Amino acid sequence: MQKILIVEDDEKLRGELEIFFNNNGYMAESLKKFDNTISDIININPDLVLLDINLPMADGEFVCKEIRKQSNVPIIIITSRDNEVDELLSINYGADHYITKPFNIQILLAKTNSLLRRSNMKNEQDKIVEKDFIINLSNSTIIKYDKEIELTKNELKILKFLNEKRNKIVSREEIMDYLWESESFIDDNTLTVNITRLRNKLEELNLKELLETKRGQGYILR
Repeated sequence: MQKILIVEDDEKLRGELEIFFNNNGYMAESLKKFDNTISDIININPDLVLLDINLPMADGEFVCKEIRKQSNVPIIIITSRDNEVDELLSINYGADHYITKPFNIQILLAKTNSLLRRSNMKNEQDKIVEKDFIINLSNSTIIKYDKEIELTKNELKILKFLNEKRNKIVSREEIMDYLWESESFIDDNTLTVNITRLRNKLEELNLKELLETKRGQGYILR
């Protein structure tokens, strides 16, 4: 179930939004304090943020700008400020939508649904999901369960290429040609170093047995 975080200091509206989204298939929660708004949003790690501009302690536009430096979470601004300057600022700071109060709550739901569909599609494009691991292309990591290990640019490309040809032997020449075509200039010795490092990282995830060396032929990802 996707999580919506409501960052709104109007207690009545906050409660109404929480009930509404909980009744419409989401898990909604609210911030009740605003002394650490930015860090609280990042730590909660929601799938979407409903963000008011008029917050105590910190302006919502500033919060939006700072969140966008650390996260691509969809943000919908909900505010009583009905002017083009604030709308333009909010969009420039990274907000996905700008809705003025009073608003039609069904339109807010429709915008929320649309944003989350787009976000889910992007996340799927950024990840290669296999039965034994996940490759996250957006941050160059390999994940197994809750353990995540960072890969270098070349390690990521090698793993991705081997995965595309899974259960087939791939020669060293094929890997080097692939890396050259993607403008990663690599020689035979550098390939050996990268394969060794990749194998060590797979071992950290208890996946070392997946990458086999076929003497005189190349490598195979099982």
